[in-house]
Amino acid sequence: MDVFTLLDEVQTIARNGLAHTENPYDRERYERLSEVATRSYAERLGLPDDVVAARFARELGYITPKVGADAAIFDAQERLLVERRSDDDCWGLIAGWVEPGEAPAETVVREAREETGLDIAVLELIDVIARPASVEYGPHAMVAVVYLCEVVGGVPALSHEVTELAYRHIDDVDPWHRNHEQYARRALAVHRGACAR
Repeated sequence: MDVFTLLDEVQTIARNGLAHTENPYDRERYERLSEVATRSYAERLGLPDDVVAARFARELGYITPKVGADAAIFDAQERLLVERRSDDDCWGLIAGWVEPGEAPAETVVREAREETGLDIAVLELIDVIARPASVEYGPHAMVAVVYLCEVVGGVPALSHEVTELAYRHIDDVDPWHRNHEQYARRALAVHRGACAR
C-alpha cells in the first residue's frame, strides 16, 4: 500500500471520528491519530507540521474525496484540446474542482470559460474515475468526472492557470499532468464510438 493512501485513510478516520464522537476517550485517540498523520504528511511533503495542521483544520466535518471535473474536447482530426498548466508545466484536460452547489457538468463549462475563454457544451459522460492518495499523485484521494465536450463559442483568452492551449494527438502530448493521459485515452474511445453511431 502506498504511504499516502495509508495516511489519507488514517487522517480521514481521525477527522470523521472527531466530527462524530462525544466520548472524551475516543476524542483523545482520534486527536492522536490526526497528529500522527499530520507529522507523517509534513515529513514526506517537506512542510512544517503547523502548515499541514492548518490545511487539515480547514477541512471541516466528515471528510470525503475531492471531486474534480474534466473536459475532453476533440477536433475533426481526433486531436485533443489540452492546456499547459502553470502549476506544474504539464499538459492536461481542461479541469477543476467542483464548487459547493455546483454539478460536475457545470464545473467543466465554468472552468473552460475561466481558464481558456472558450464556451463549451457537455455532450456525454465518459467515466467517473477514483484516484487514491499516493506518493505519485498527492496526499488526498479524489474522484474525477470526465465529460466529452465540444466548443460552442468564445474567444481564446488564457488565465493565469494556463500558459498554452493547443490541439494535440494524445501520443504527442508530453509531459502529462498526473493521470490525465488515462482520462484522455478513455475519452478517445468514447469519442470514436460516438462518431461511429
